[in-house]
Amino acid sequence: MPLLQEDPTGLSSPVGQVAMVAMLLVVVVVGLRFWWGNRRK
Repeated sequence: MPLLQEDPTGLSSPVGQVAMVAMLLVVVVVGLRFWWGNRRK
């Protein structure tokens, strides 16, 4: 993974930006589902 060594954050590359957005979406969806599940009880 030479790209990770050159750019630790990966934000300068389109792939890194897509990965960051995907991770944020997953975290939000999982958080909402967890919160919604607890709220129903």
